[in-house]
This record gives sequence, structure tokens and C-alpha cells, in this order.
Amino acid sequence: MRAAMMAALLWTLPAASMAAPDAQAWAQWQQQQQQQTLHEAYPNPRTPGQPWVKVGVRSQTLSVFSAEGTLEKRYDISTAKRGVGETQNSYQTPRGWHRICEKIGDGAASDTIIFRREVTPWKYTPELHAEYPNKDWILTRILWLCGQEPGLNQGSRDGVLVDSYARYIYIHGAGRHVPMGTPTSLGCVRMTSEAVIELFERTPVGMEVLIDENG
Repeated sequence: MRAAMMAALLWTLPAASMAAPDAQAWAQWQQQQQQQTLHEAYPNPRTPGQPWVKVGVRSQTLSVFSAEGTLEKRYDISTAKRGVGETQNSYQTPRGWHRICEKIGDGAASDTIIFRREVTPWKYTPELHAEYPNKDWILTRILWLCGQEPGLNQGSRDGVLVDSYARYIYIHGAGRHVPMGTPTSLGCVRMTSEAVIELFERTPVGMEVLIDENG
């Protein structure tokens, strides 16, 4: 059974230069920017008084906000290489309000391979990726998203499926070969394994997630 599952898993593959700034000054500037950002408040605009998550497509970041709107954590991510869109088989990241419908992988070791939403006994390695370079590895944890806006990311629009849950749109762990901060995915939101483990612990089922094209 395990051999058959592993075989199925492996064969189902879906500019200008500038002078570097002074190192100390650059570090100070980064620290100042981080401190300034951490003190900004962004209350949940959909459900006031509730914590929420914002996925910024333009910035390629995922931010977790408290019920008061305080930024608790920000992660670099990777959304769809083809940009934003909601239709089935577009391989684009859907926009708008979602919620976390299901969480998969609780307690699994970092880099554990998840195949068809089942935690497997196998782990991702750079060597395995080199052997199957086109494999869309889903690792460590899944936060499965449900669209909350009918006709945009829930149900269908003009007879075409736009449902994020039915499209299997996840926030999930990715392999170490994936560059965070750059769009590379097939529609999901990719994170490092370490980051998605932390996010998994911070976010309960039902938590609202806004995917903002301009964020």
C-alpha cells in the first residue's frame, strides 16, 4: 500500500544593479521599519473585534493580526506564478475573504510530505526534489481555505466554478528550493515548513483570511 501510494505521489506532477548600503546603517533602518510596522493597528474590517490574517499578493507577505488589530507576526510567502484569479484550473491565487475550513498535519514532523490531504510516512529532501524537480510538494501542514464571497471565491460565477475550497486552495509548507517573496505556486499560498508550523499553532479553524491583490 505504501509503495503504491509513493509511486502515485511521485508520478502525479502537476535588474538594475546598485551599490550596497552601509551594513550598519541598513540594519538600523530595517529595525526602525520593523518597529514602526509592529506598532501599526489594522482591526479586522470584516468582523470587528476578531483576529484575522492578511495575505498580501503584491508584498508576498502573510500577516497575523490580533483582535485589536495589532500585528503579531509577518511571514514571507509565495503565491501563484500566474497571478490572481478565481476560476478552476487557472492556477491562480484567489482574491477576497476566506476562512480556514480545515487544518491537516497537526504534529507531523517538519518537511513531512502530505499527499491528497493525507500525511505520509515520507519526508521531502533536496535529493528527492532533484529527482522530481517538477513536483508541487505540499509539506508539513495544510490550512485549507473556504471562500466567503459568493460569486467571487465561493460557488460559481456565470456557470464557472470559482470555489476556493473545491479548488483545493491551501496555505501550506513548501520545499527549501522555493524562494519566498516571489510568486511561484500553482494557486496556493506557500510558506517555509518552519513558518507554517508556527502559523498552524496561531490560527484556529474559522479564522478569517483576506487575500489582497494590492496588499
